Amino acid sequence: MIYLDTSVALAQVFDEAIAPPAAIWREALISSRLLIYEFWNRVHARRLPPAQMDDARALLAAISLVELTPAVLARALEPFPIAVATLDGMHLATMQYLRGRGAVIELASYDERLLTAAGTLGINRAAL
Repeated sequence: MIYLDTSVALAQVFDEAIAPPAAIWREALISSRLLIYEFWNRVHARRLPPAQMDDARALLAAISLVELTPAVLARALEPFPIAVATLDGMHLATMQYLRGRGAVIELASYDERLLTAAGTLGINRAAL
C-alpha cells in the first residue's frame, strides 16, 4: 500500500516537472484526511482553472482516507526519532497507525524531510 503525501498529489495536478509516474495511480493509495485540507489550500492559492478542478476531484477520489482519530492524534503528540514539522508529524502518526494494524506502507513523497523522518521509523520510499 502506498501512503500518498500531498506533494505528489499537487505535482500531478499542477503538472510539474517532477510529476509522478502514471503507474502510481493504479496502486492502492491511502493518506490522512489531512491531505484533503493541504491539497485544497494549495489549489485555491494557485487558482487552479475550473477546467482542471474535475481532474483534481477525481485524483482525490482515488485515495482512501484515514480519519484523524484519537489514536492517530495521540501518536502525533509523542516524540519522533528526529524533529518533524507539525503536519509531517500528523502524516507520520497516520502511517504508524496503519502499520500498527498490519498494513505494509511505502511513502510516496517529494518532501525529503518527511521521507527522512519516515525512514527513521522503518517506512520505505515508494518508487517515483
